[in-house]
Amino acid sequence: MEKPISEFIEKYFLHFNAAAIVDAAKEYENQLANGSKMLVSLAGAMSTAEIGKIFAEMIRQGKVDIISCTGANLEEDVMNLVAHSHYKRVPNYRDLTPQDEWDLLLKGLNRVTDTCIPEEEAFRRLQKHVFKIWKDTEENNERLFPHEFMYKLLLSGVLEEYYEIDPKNSWMLAAAEVNLPIVVPGWEDSTMGNIFASYVVKGELKASTMKSGIEYMTFLADWYTDNSDNGIGFFQIGGGIAGDFPICVVPMLYQDLEREDTPFWSYFCQISDSTTSYGSYSGAVPNEKITWGKLDIDTPKFIIESDATIVAPLIFAYLLKM
Repeated sequence: MEKPISEFIEKYFLHFNAAAIVDAAKEYENQLANGSKMLVSLAGAMSTAEIGKIFAEMIRQGKVDIISCTGANLEEDVMNLVAHSHYKRVPNYRDLTPQDEWDLLLKGLNRVTDTCIPEEEAFRRLQKHVFKIWKDTEENNERLFPHEFMYKLLLSGVLEEYYEIDPKNSWMLAAAEVNLPIVVPGWEDSTMGNIFASYVVKGELKASTMKSGIEYMTFLADWYTDNSDNGIGFFQIGGGIAGDFPICVVPMLYQDLEREDTPFWSYFCQISDSTTSYGSYSGAVPNEKITWGKLDIDTPKFIIESDATIVAPLIFAYLLKM
């Protein structure tokens, strides 16, 4: 009889980063049991790493209450949904020469480590549909956030004919179906952000049709205030803006808005391969965040110095009792 992954890791993951995985997973579970909500941040290329195969189920089972992600993760889950069979895996990517890389470009294959995203089937397949939604929104004198446009795109049904994976493995589709809150700081540096900017340059869209990062922060401030009665945990996959942006909402609320009753984040875990000694914000140990007014002295804090593509699925499997 198959045994759950949770039993396996509790038996064998006993020390160092392995033990931190178990400790972090158990406390994540405790937070939810105590009525706390959980923010999950996605950095790196987690969508292209197909995190949706398990993260979508986390969303469906109510173990994620809000997401902060890069624009790349927002769009690449949808790209994988509609163009998966056209992706090309390059397991020997470390051996590629500049000429090999150039040849991939000429074939319309944009490489992310060992995986190439097909430009025509992924980016361009979405472009005409999302442009129509952008334009219709503008003509109706409305404005939306980047993730709201993607939700509209997914829920409209226009992409269903293109689906190349089981839709239950798309975390964006799972999020759209429950209208899960998402913040997408720095969306402009994503492919869709670049495409939107190109239409603005050409005069075909107004920049103001897309709500801004400042508006994302004000939305997050309201959401945090309305949902923090039993605490809000912070589960950070990778580093960068996807984590740095949302965690700052707490000091902003009580320092800048002087809302002194604002609670600190009730839990913090980061899966990181960044090195603290290089002055990296992403590699900063959790205690440093105490000095910035983000975490309390007693906040449960975990840092797992490992590969997020390995660790995150293990923790999610533990939480899902797989």
